[in-house]
Amino acid sequence: MSRIVLMPVYNEAATIEAVLSAVRERFDGPLLVVDDGSTDATPDVLNHRDRVVVLRHGTNLGYGRSLADGFRAAAAKGVSELITMDVDGQHEPRHIPEFFAALDEDDADIISGSRYLPGSASTGKPPLQRRDVNRRVTEEINRVTGWGITDAFCGFKAYRAAALADMPLDEPGYAMPMELWARAYKRGLRVREIAIERIYFDHDRSFGGDLDDPAKRYDYYMRVWNRTLAEED
Repeated sequence: MSRIVLMPVYNEAATIEAVLSAVRERFDGPLLVVDDGSTDATPDVLNHRDRVVVLRHGTNLGYGRSLADGFRAAAAKGVSELITMDVDGQHEPRHIPEFFAALDEDDADIISGSRYLPGSASTGKPPLQRRDVNRRVTEEINRVTGWGITDAFCGFKAYRAAALADMPLDEPGYAMPMELWARAYKRGLRVREIAIERIYFDHDRSFGGDLDDPAKRYDYYMRVWNRTLAEED
């Protein structure tokens, strides 16, 4: 099991069947799904899929915790490369071979999808407040790292598993990518972006509680970023 596709899910019964079928058309290896305590029909859909390894949380523990648990499970299985993607219909599975090819052809440790490169097509417009938070966060990451990335919050990524080995990832919520970026920078990991589509269907999707306030969400992201930069790995 040298390669996997890792997908965190929470109450995605409306889209997960179609997404898993589309992924299977592009990738014939194992799929690892972390079901973060879904209360809809998502577990029933997963129970009827072949060649899908399911890691279940008894309760909803958070997006970041789902990714971190998926990374640990992949490491335990001896995976060398993995892709993370969402199953809400915003990530096109046709890019899976491109991500793996980029890892093979490039000297990067992380290949990150970007919805804001010149080659990024667009279906629907992102809510302005989400675009603004992403822009501000991305600028801060670039100021510190010098990477020149364009999209800090795209969940469609490919990783060399060795780059994630023993990386402490403790943030359970939506700011976990900020923790990962900070640790990647401190470890000297090599980062590159490739263009993917910018697809938005649901502008009313909630981050939960206070995080639906853009200012509070930005502050939360920055707290995790600055805290992780200040920590010793």
